[in-house]
Amino acid sequence: MEKRYFYQSKIYENPHNLLPVLDNLRQEKKIIVFGNGCFDLLHVGHIRYLYSAKELGDVLIMAVNTDESMQRIKPDREPVTPDYERLELIASIEAVNYVVPLEEDNPISLLKLFKPHIHTNGTDYIGRYIPEREFVVSYGGKVVLVGDLKNHSTSEILRKIRIK
Repeated sequence: MEKRYFYQSKIYENPHNLLPVLDNLRQEKKIIVFGNGCFDLLHVGHIRYLYSAKELGDVLIMAVNTDESMQRIKPDREPVTPDYERLELIASIEAVNYVVPLEEDNPISLLKLFKPHIHTNGTDYIGRYIPEREFVVSYGGKVVLVGDLKNHSTSEILRKIRIK
């Protein structure tokens, strides 16, 4: 029998199953924060992003791109870490309360489902168009850029590994 770790209970493979939990949290007046990413090779930039996002509210939901969605948005490289392991890695981080898979190329369908108070993006979005911004603002939510300046990236780590 495979061992099950406590943080695996944070993973909702079907995002709809998280809705009753979020309804209860809203009744308790909790601030719900949402973010998303590939998190292919976990690095300090990811950790800073996650903890900065968590500081904005009471509950942090992270959507992790599936292998298929990651290959569509980053066609120049295959995922290094399988999606089920990336979900588990993100769930193991204390700042993260819930983790869901992101099967689409952007998180708009999950934002429509969850309607978080705050949607976060990393600082690599400074000065860039955020497609989900209009929807989040339409229901009264906010979009906030969090984390440190984009000095870390999985692509850069992979380049360094290939050089050595």
